[in-house]
Amino acid sequence: MQQVPVSLWTLVAGIVVTAISIWIGQNHTLMPVQASLQAPLVDGFFNVMFTIAIALFLVVEGTIVLFLIQFRRRRGDDSDGVRVEGNVPLEIFWTAIPTVIVLGLGIYSVDVFNQMGGFEPAGHPHSAAHVAHIPGSAIAATLSDTSQATVAPTIGIGASPQTLNKPADLVVDVKGIQYAWLFNYPDSGITSGELHIPVGADVQLNLSAQDVIHSFWVPNFRLKQDALPGIPTELRFVATKPGTYPVVCAELCGGYHGSMRTQVIVHTPEEYNNWRTENQIAQQQNLNQVVAVNPADLSTSEFLAPHTHDMGISAATLESLVIGQERRD
Repeated sequence: MQQVPVSLWTLVAGIVVTAISIWIGQNHTLMPVQASLQAPLVDGFFNVMFTIAIALFLVVEGTIVLFLIQFRRRRGDDSDGVRVEGNVPLEIFWTAIPTVIVLGLGIYSVDVFNQMGGFEPAGHPHSAAHVAHIPGSAIAATLSDTSQATVAPTIGIGASPQTLNKPADLVVDVKGIQYAWLFNYPDSGITSGELHIPVGADVQLNLSAQDVIHSFWVPNFRLKQDALPGIPTELRFVATKPGTYPVVCAELCGGYHGSMRTQVIVHTPEEYNNWRTENQIAQQQNLNQVVAVNPADLSTSEFLAPHTHDMGISAATLESLVIGQERRD
């Protein structure tokens, strides 16, 4: 019986490994539902890396299993194994292939980063002093350092090549504090503990942190950006699917880091307009109530207590924030 050449076995094994790795790499369910224009770019890159990882895993582990079977110690065989000094072509092969893979992934990742807007963060955030004069933004002004004005972010995900030099449809100032996210809408004066945006709108988030480093992460958008104390950062994206998606702090920021969660609610344009109108009316009423009371007679926690629901934090968290601020002062 004629023995099958090793080269033919290698070819067949290569075809099988390639087919399996491509199928698994393109049909896995590891990622959450895509909900932004940037998500397919990230998923495409992830699928390529996952396909390569599956192929390498099958080759390495398959070779180990094959050698365990083929070159196992036979009963009664006490002789030494074959002495192998080295194989220069093999060394070149398994050095060159990873080099090509790494270079290819590097070039691909730079292209994805550019398409997402990573090379063009060019936002126009509002200074804390400016926000303080926007009607209905008493909460944001109170929790901001009004003595410092922010500058245009140079870090983050900015305009994509398609939206370069075009203003965003919606700008939201986002502040991370231990342990909550605060969202201020400069165009309407709304302050909320949740992010509300219309589907299909080009949204720009101007991120900042009051105390320590936080990280704003929306898994369904495939976007994550650090919020840094004293250094403005930007995150610009387009949501493509209405729904409610989790927002997670992905940077260890203290003892209650795990509870620093909120959500982004993607509305249809009509629903967003209704939400905006309702909240403008509600916050104006709250502002009128605050004005009716002499602020000098209230402590900071008492002044902010009616707004804890809008801020998305508990009364206890508010009290700890105020105490921490007083200690720093």
